[in-house]
Amino acid sequence: MRYKGPLPKRLTGRFNAWMVGLRSSPRWGRRVSGRLTVVTYTGRRSGRSFSTPVAYQRAADVVTIAVAMPERKLWWRNFTGEGWPIALDLDGSDRTGHGVARVDEKGRVTITVRLDEPPAANGR
Repeated sequence: MRYKGPLPKRLTGRFNAWMVGLRSSPRWGRRVSGRLTVVTYTGRRSGRSFSTPVAYQRAADVVTIAVAMPERKLWWRNFTGEGWPIALDLDGSDRTGHGVARVDEKGRVTITVRLDEPPAANGR
């Protein structure tokens, strides 16, 4: 029998820390930062802030996140229904937006994030 439950926290914690380190490394950072970002969100029920690295695709102000192994992860459920606020580290700065999760007929989960307007350069 194969284990279908959530991934062990120790394993995911180490993997996520490694991915964030890879993203900020002088050698690999520029190569992976165009495909890997860190999302930050507040849990709907807990009210706690969480950050996790994810792969993404971007087209202008729309970011698409394909959730790998969604049956073993819970974080994406915060974005079901009407969606939920989210922040992403893009181009060296935090960008906020609204993410909505969709589950297709095969059980694949995609989160579509519509980014808010970036803050004005002069602070106004």
